[in-house]
Amino acid sequence: MKKQQIGNLVILGLVALNFILWLIFPPIDDGRPNFLRAYAGEVLGATVIILMACGLVLAARPQWAEPTFGGLDKMYAAHKRANTAAFLLLFIHLLTVPITTDRLLPGTPLAIIAFLGIVTLVLLTLSPRIPLLSKLTNASYDKWKRTHRFIGIFYALGFVHSLLVDGLSALVAFSYVQFIFIVGLGAYLYTEVFSRFLNKSLPYRVSAVRRLNGNTTEVTLSPKGQKLRHQPGQFLFVRFPGDRVLDESHPFTISSAPGESDLRLSIKASGDFTRYLHNHLSEGAEALVEGAYGLFQYQNGGPKQIWIAGGIGITPFLSFLRHGNINRDVDFYYTVRAREESLFLDEIENAPKRNRGFRAFVRFSIEQGSLTVDEIAQNAGNLHERDIYLCGPWGMTQAFVQKFKALGVPAKNIHYEEFNFR
Repeated sequence: MKKQQIGNLVILGLVALNFILWLIFPPIDDGRPNFLRAYAGEVLGATVIILMACGLVLAARPQWAEPTFGGLDKMYAAHKRANTAAFLLLFIHLLTVPITTDRLLPGTPLAIIAFLGIVTLVLLTLSPRIPLLSKLTNASYDKWKRTHRFIGIFYALGFVHSLLVDGLSALVAFSYVQFIFIVGLGAYLYTEVFSRFLNKSLPYRVSAVRRLNGNTTEVTLSPKGQKLRHQPGQFLFVRFPGDRVLDESHPFTISSAPGESDLRLSIKASGDFTRYLHNHLSEGAEALVEGAYGLFQYQNGGPKQIWIAGGIGITPFLSFLRHGNINRDVDFYYTVRAREESLFLDEIENAPKRNRGFRAFVRFSIEQGSLTVDEIAQNAGNLHERDIYLCGPWGMTQAFVQKFKALGVPAKNIHYEEFNFR
């Protein structure tokens, strides 16, 4: 079994154990009407709690769990799958569990509040993909992040609801669900309350801010104490507590080498947070960094590699280049729309002089047309011998991955991260 499959199997195992406990230690039939419906409804409700707890644990970004999923991006994908499944099962739970009409139970109002709250947060999550909702909510990543943190409150209300309704007696299964709930609640409280006081973040200071062009800024961070440890290609989360807008933890790839005393971040203004940072961040600002995360690391690949960077996707490859002797045969492709949008061309052009077996190809798509996989394949010879590393706009990455797979490149040889923060 691959280590990066363990995390998803644990989630499936927790859900499976829930069903097993309900089957082995079933509730006593107390003669109530619709007993089987109540039984099925409670099993589904317990499953919702377990899946949401898993989502909250993954949202806490535990570094020890990252290798068991294959990277933080895969952890976030598992987080999304768990919460999506919980949301769908929540609807089935409501349709399954019998509704008491003769009296209003204390847990009923809490169930309504929790359900409406979760539905609202899900709609806000989906709004950027639905034009009408997007216009109504004026959705952005930053607004979504501020509202999404309330999910733990509705999670807790949903569980309290289960304590206050006329539920079935299934002590073993309910004790298991209660334990999982406490773990999920602890992860939520850690993420939203305690993490800021447990020294998970390291203090840094902004020692330089350099505007590279009209929309890209290079930020240099100097440690005030302990230095962040990282590998080439990893990213960190950073916030700037002295500014109300920038006091939100955002991820950025580290473009400096591990051996440098400072951290360098190359940030493109592509969202509300990054545009504000581009216009307002100044030297001397306090910063708190957390990490490092990510398994996008060329040193884990084979002796022959292809690197493809699109636009600001150059950042992890800068860390690769600055790390020292690459000791790999590498074809490096850097593509941008226009020459004035390119970054760090001098370092790219000098890399072949410092690294034997390194070839650099810079493409300005307006002048030379778009880079194609066929061109890369022609230069590389046998693609099957190559590990391929891609970082750039998500549409470009997806298109290249599909084309490489169509040419027979094994999926395990294609490396990229599955999210794009702004």
